[in-house]
Amino acid sequence: MDTPSWGDVARRDLFGPRPDPRDRPYRSVVRLALVVFRLFGFRFDVRGAEHVPATGGAVLCSNHVSYFDFTFLGLAALPQHRLVRFMAKAVVFQHWLSGRFMRAMQHIPVDRTAGAAAFDVAVRALKDGQVVGVFPEATISSSFTVKDLKAGAARMAVDAGVPILPAAVWGGHRIATKNHDVVLRRGVPVTVIIGEPIHPEPGEKVQSVLRRTRAAMEALLEEAQRSYPDQPADDADRWWLPAHLGGTAPTPEEAKEQDTRDAAGKKIKHPKPHPLIRLKKVLTRRGR
Repeated sequence: MDTPSWGDVARRDLFGPRPDPRDRPYRSVVRLALVVFRLFGFRFDVRGAEHVPATGGAVLCSNHVSYFDFTFLGLAALPQHRLVRFMAKAVVFQHWLSGRFMRAMQHIPVDRTAGAAAFDVAVRALKDGQVVGVFPEATISSSFTVKDLKAGAARMAVDAGVPILPAAVWGGHRIATKNHDVVLRRGVPVTVIIGEPIHPEPGEKVQSVLRRTRAAMEALLEEAQRSYPDQPADDADRWWLPAHLGGTAPTPEEAKEQDTRDAAGKKIKHPKPHPLIRLKKVLTRRGR
């Protein structure tokens, strides 16, 4: 597993011999992310980067377990000197600071009440030769398994005539994920695997492409989980493993029920532990 070096941050050829001048803001953000990765000592295991096409459009479809998944997936495209245009919630683009960067990096805002506009922008970007990143589960999976996929990613690939790149990310949820406190620990392993391209066949239905995509994502996630180098330190640390691997994460059925409650505005608020208990947990983690 590799930790980004200061040399990686400063590499002149990081984005290829002739990077597009319009992507200067994006390139700056990537270098800043590498600095953060270096400072926190993330240990990356990136596999399948060769499946990212050097030119031309592709839909990068990944599972979603942490708030930082998009930054990790972007690493897998760097060896081919590609920058991924991610589809993200429109509210992120409305923030006074993040919105400026998201627009400068040509990411694609998604308004769930008017998704057709985002779909059209994404298809146009794919036809223009861009790599578009999509989390087809739509939200973070609190069961840490692959949820039901939205059909939009498969439809984009079919309409644009480009391949789907199935992917899996694993490990970042130990830092920051839904329903858990952010834990700024050092040296966390992060696995990113890009699978072989899925090319829609002539006349193939969207649902068929979607089924193939989900099967590939599940296989890649299983591989990432199986080969992950860390194990829970104790029973209290089993929260980041899915239930079928002996963890205490919600089962897919329980997670689906929670998502339904959240969507209806009935999110369960779990009481926060006393500050002294939280401090003890932090000190315990540092001592490991």
